Amino acid sequence: MYTDHERCYRAVQAREARFDGVFYTCVKTTGIYCRPSCPAVTPKPQNVNFQPTAAAAQDAGFRACRRCRPDTTPGSPEWNVRADAVGRAMRLIGDGVVEREGVEGLASRLGYSQRHVTRMLTQELGAGPLALARSNRAQAARVLIETTDMPMGDVAFASGFASIRQFNDSVRQVYAMTPTEMRGRRRTTPTGRVTLRLAVRQPFHADGLLDFLGMRAIASVEHVEGRTYARVLRLPHGLGVVQLTLHDDHVACELELADLRDTAVAVERSRRLLDLDADPVAIADVLGADPLLAPMLEAAPGLRLPSQVDGFEVAARAIVGQQVSVAGARTILGRFAQTYGTAVAFDLAAAHGLTHAFATPETMAEADDSALSMPRARARALIGVAQAVADGKLELDPGSDRVAVRESLLALPGIGPWTADYISMRALANPDVMLETDLIIRRVLDHHGITPAQTERWKPWRSYAAMHLWRASVDVERDPS
Repeated sequence: MYTDHERCYRAVQAREARFDGVFYTCVKTTGIYCRPSCPAVTPKPQNVNFQPTAAAAQDAGFRACRRCRPDTTPGSPEWNVRADAVGRAMRLIGDGVVEREGVEGLASRLGYSQRHVTRMLTQELGAGPLALARSNRAQAARVLIETTDMPMGDVAFASGFASIRQFNDSVRQVYAMTPTEMRGRRRTTPTGRVTLRLAVRQPFHADGLLDFLGMRAIASVEHVEGRTYARVLRLPHGLGVVQLTLHDDHVACELELADLRDTAVAVERSRRLLDLDADPVAIADVLGADPLLAPMLEAAPGLRLPSQVDGFEVAARAIVGQQVSVAGARTILGRFAQTYGTAVAFDLAAAHGLTHAFATPETMAEADDSALSMPRARARALIGVAQAVADGKLELDPGSDRVAVRESLLALPGIGPWTADYISMRALANPDVMLETDLIIRRVLDHHGITPAQTERWKPWRSYAAMHLWRASVDVERDPS
């Protein structure tokens, strides 16, 4: 969209928040870049150009607007939809792969050379992987500067910067402030905690998310009470706990981490879990045109597709959940967490009765299939998936190739289409999965006379259609006809 100057400018004139994070407005006369909904006086059309990422705007010499804080916008929904190399790269960069594995690791995961990956991203996004990662690091640094009392040197390395000089230069370039000046804006928070506000696109059906997560919450690992969801996180550098309080227009996030280097990754995974970067208007444009789905969207506008903070955990949920009730699956998964998981001791965890991180694939791969409190065939299937993930033969994260992962899953003993599709929907955040073999969805579709072929008209948002059909299943059960 950012290449269509007239369309972008109309969005800026209308201060259309829907496009925050989709593109950025670069004002030549002031040298700043803004979100489209910035409340400042709209610049003249000849004085602006548009960039697809904050990194591209920064590389072009623009600094972030202090008024609209464009670095705090939701991410572009395009990266959730796209299954190509660029979309996968953006999801991996957001998850901190460049900080942990470098551009070489990113390229290896994508199956291309470093040069080709840099060329693809620069050509399409105006910035290469290093610049995109540096922009993310600057945002993580701002959060730590403003919400903790960490010394600046610790902030620099916790944010992923290789040196103090690189940290200082990046903060000044992006925010036109030194780290010391920025610290004067910090908010008081408990020691060891990071608090921030997560932006969302409207409409946002918070209750639908909480209903879904609450019904499936694994005891000792996650907890829902009121409008707050809390859970233990297993992160690249250690464990942590996140508390997410859902409001109609934002999500309040509080983190307690063993290693603050995991701040940016924890935030990104929390956003992914709650699907905060989705574009509910674009989804409603497609699904709302269908007579069956239109009343469902009206009843639950902005319903999100919950994803994950741990791909293997989703796989375990899918395998355990076959042919048992949701409550039964929760009980079994809770036992796994207690027996094979890792005990935690965080104040934020104790406040919600959380005691364990979910089991790792390495631990589950060593389990005895006769001791897993489930049918032996499914137990062996779970251990097989755990072994494949532990050996690096199966990667269950949003940056993985969705088609290849599904094929790999179906090749494993005991994994059928429903399980593979559910894992694709949630572990890989695939927005276009139609769970045709799901008994509840099949019942709703049959009730309304809809065939699987007719669901093709819901592309590319069939996963969201599935979420609405699951919600509607309660009404179908109550309908005597």
